Amino acid sequence: QVQLVESGGGLVQAGDSLSLSCTASGRTFSGYGMSWFRQAPGKDRSFVASITWNGGNTHYSDSVKGRFTMTKDNAKNTAYLQMNSLKPEDTAVYYCAARLLARAAYDYWGQGTQVTVSS
Repeated sequence: QVQLVESGGGLVQAGDSLSLSCTASGRTFSGYGMSWFRQAPGKDRSFVASITWNGGNTHYSDSVKGRFTMTKDNAKNTAYLQMNSLKPEDTAVYYCAARLLARAAYDYWGQGTQVTVSS
């Protein structure tokens, strides 16, 4: 069974840092591009960051650019999202997703991890 499991969420104060992990199991994800999305209460799920299968290219939403960094360790089948200078508006459930083909629908999604930033 293929699974993506996010971890690392929690409650922090504004200005703090947090690191999320997304670990894949059931198959190797070395050939997959990975992304992070988030969904705040009452809002649609939105794109946060993405990384190509080899980690060579990353892309960020304007709202997190310069504060968040996404990396991928194929040997560990894990993607990471380092979040610095957190703001209350970053509060959301964060989801990771994986897809084999760029610009295609995502093949796998995680169950999400809650990030809460207090002011």
